[in-house]
Amino acid sequence: MKVGIIGQGYVGLTISAFAGEFFDVIGFDNNPRIVDQLNSGKSHIEGVDSNVLKSWIEAGRYKATNVESDLSDVDLVIIAVPTPLSPDRKPDLAFIDAACKTIGENIRKRVLIINESTSFPGTLRNYIKPAIEKYSSGPIEHMYAISPERVDPGRGDFNQKNTPRLFAGLTPEASKMTRDFYSKFCDKLVEVSSPEVAEAAKLFENTFRQVNIALVNEFAQIAHSLGISVYETLDAANTKPYGFMKFTPSAGVGGHCIPVDPTYLAAVAEEHGAPATFIRRANEVNLEMSKYVVDRVQADNGGSLQGKSILVVGVAYKPNVADVRETAADLVIEHLRERGAVVSWHDNVVGTWKSEISAPLSGADIAVVVTMHDSVKAADVVASATYVFDTTGKLKGVHGL
Repeated sequence: MKVGIIGQGYVGLTISAFAGEFFDVIGFDNNPRIVDQLNSGKSHIEGVDSNVLKSWIEAGRYKATNVESDLSDVDLVIIAVPTPLSPDRKPDLAFIDAACKTIGENIRKRVLIINESTSFPGTLRNYIKPAIEKYSSGPIEHMYAISPERVDPGRGDFNQKNTPRLFAGLTPEASKMTRDFYSKFCDKLVEVSSPEVAEAAKLFENTFRQVNIALVNEFAQIAHSLGISVYETLDAANTKPYGFMKFTPSAGVGGHCIPVDPTYLAAVAEEHGAPATFIRRANEVNLEMSKYVVDRVQADNGGSLQGKSILVVGVAYKPNVADVRETAADLVIEHLRERGAVVSWHDNVVGTWKSEISAPLSGADIAVVVTMHDSVKAADVVASATYVFDTTGKLKGVHGL
C-alpha cells in the first residue's frame, strides 16, 4: 500500500518515519528546501533519526516531494498540516483547506483520508469532506477518518508506538481501515464513537494543560505579593498523594498545541452558544505572563529598562528542542524592546531565529531566563549578567518567579 502524508513537519515526518517500515510513503510538503533536505536523508525534526530516514529512502519506501501529482496513485492520505491562529487569534484552517485542494484535484480513485491535524469538533465531517468534494472533478466516495496527533517534540519515553492513539471514521469501513493502518506501528488504538469525540478529546487534552498552567502562573503572582516562595509552596502541596497534580510557573506557554488548541475549543463552543469564559481567561493569563515578567524585571532595575542591554536566555518553547512555535520568549522580547531595552538572545539549540543569531552568554546588564537547555550550565547563566531573572525555577540565588 502506498501512503501519502501531506505535511512533513513534526507530525507528518514522525508518521512518515514509523509508517516507512511497513508502507511506501510519499511525503508531500510545499517547502522545496525541506523536500530537498529530506530526500538527501537529513531530518529537520527532533525525534526522527536521519539514519532511519536514509534507510527508508535506500529501500525505496520514502520519497519527499512538492509535486502534487505525485500523490495521484496513493491508497491512503494523511493530513498533517498546521492549524494555527490568525493574527487576531482566531482558528485558521488555511493549511487544511490547501491540503483538501491538493487531494481533491489530484486523487482520482477512492482512498482513505485521515486527518491528524488538530481542529474543532466537526472539522472532518463538516469541513474536510465537503472541501475535498468541492475540489474534486467528479464524484468519488472517499472514506474519511480522524486520528488526532499526539507528538511531544524532544520526548524520549513516549513515541508513536507506545502512545495510545484515538481514532474514528465517518463509516465503519473507514474505522476498520484506519485501525488496520495504525496497528502496524501503534501498540494501543482506542476507537471512539464519532470523529467529533476524537476531535474534542484532543482539544480538551491541551486545554487541561493550558488552564492549569494559567492557574499556577496566576498563583505565582499571588505568592510573590504575599512574600512567599511559589516553588516551596507547590512542593508542599505536591506532598499530597491524591487530588493534586503539580504544574510549575513560567513566562507563558509555547509550542503548537497548548497556546492554540484551547482557542479552537472556545471558538466552537461559542459558535454553539456555550460559554468558554474559563478557557478564554486561561489564554489571557498565559499571554499576559510575559508582561508580568518584564514588569518584575523593570521594577527591580530602577523602574526603567531604557538603554539597558538585556540577554534573553533560551528562545525555544521548551528545553532541549529547537522548536520556537508560539514561544513565550517572543512576547518577552517584544515587551523588553517596547520599553527601550537593547535585547539579544542566547540559545545554542535554536541557533538562528527571526534573522538573528544566538549571542554569547555574557556581557549583559540583565539576563532573563525563559528556557534552560541541558547543554547550558547554570553557573554560566548566573555569571552572564549583573542581574538575572529566572522564570524556570532552575537557578539558585537569582531573582525569579
